[in-house]
Amino acid sequence: MSKKIFSGVQPTGNLHLGNYIGAIRNFVDLQNEDQNECIYCVVDLHALTTKQDPVALKKNIRETTAAFLASGLDYKKSIIFNQSLVKSHSEGSWLLSCVARMGWLNRMTQFKEKAGKDKEKASVGLYIYPVLMAADILLYDTTHVPVGEDQKQHLELCRDIAQKFNLDFKAPNFLRVPEPLIKKNFSRIMSLKDGTKKMSKSDPSDFSRINLNDDKDSIVSKIKKAKTDNHPLPENQEELKKRPEAENLFGIYSSLNNQDLTKTLNEFSGRNFSEFKNKLSDLLIEKLSPVSQKMKNIQKDSKYIDDVLKEGAERANAIASKKVDEMKKIVGF
Repeated sequence: MSKKIFSGVQPTGNLHLGNYIGAIRNFVDLQNEDQNECIYCVVDLHALTTKQDPVALKKNIRETTAAFLASGLDYKKSIIFNQSLVKSHSEGSWLLSCVARMGWLNRMTQFKEKAGKDKEKASVGLYIYPVLMAADILLYDTTHVPVGEDQKQHLELCRDIAQKFNLDFKAPNFLRVPEPLIKKNFSRIMSLKDGTKKMSKSDPSDFSRINLNDDKDSIVSKIKKAKTDNHPLPENQEELKKRPEAENLFGIYSSLNNQDLTKTLNEFSGRNFSEFKNKLSDLLIEKLSPVSQKMKNIQKDSKYIDDVLKEGAERANAIASKKVDEMKKIVGF
């Protein structure tokens, strides 16, 4: 059955292995499935929920687009654009904000985590950006949204908003209620220094992550220094779950090799970490070096990147603006 898929990546710069395995590579797989319609967005409006340097933001938008293209996304097959070029996202977000409820937003755990202890100093944008995310999805009659563990709650909010809009304005099925698309294989990549924390560009240590632009020597060094324990590699998944750093490294290897954890366990159980780390480094270099090189080449041509985004925005706007016009009529404008 064909699916209409929407997903996005924030242009925060310094894309890493977690972004690649958890999102971008999955985008390519979905694009290449027969009959899928895929819309992939560089969500630059979302990036403004934290303070941005304007020059760096423009660079990061292009870098994220280059990563999409270098990883195998085809702008002729998929719609690739940056959010701020399609005004309907902001307009649709306001219409949906008047339907969303404070109680729903108050339950969003990600806001609590990002705002920290002093919520009074957090921006309003950080608080309400899940509504903008709902608009991103709903304006395209999206049927499926690829989500990780940290975004499930936001998709539930999106579904609630769609259902309430349809009910409030007596417009059954006008806003399509999307389904989550949960990646079956290992996709949550954790820090190389702490297997209980998600890999993140905000971690002060560059050795906590593999960046997409890391060279071969950097990859080898980072994997060599990745945190492990003193025991032989685990023999079964029950043991693996009790050892977060081992589980993370096994997960990375399995994902990059397109195999399940059981096969990786059978291959390496009982052996020592140094032997496994050498294999993992080789695999990372094999899979990431071509992407890194393509990214560098694409980034040399800013006009090409901007043209891809402009063409994608025109295609996206043709869909989103029509939906917003219909929303306006429904609410009485």
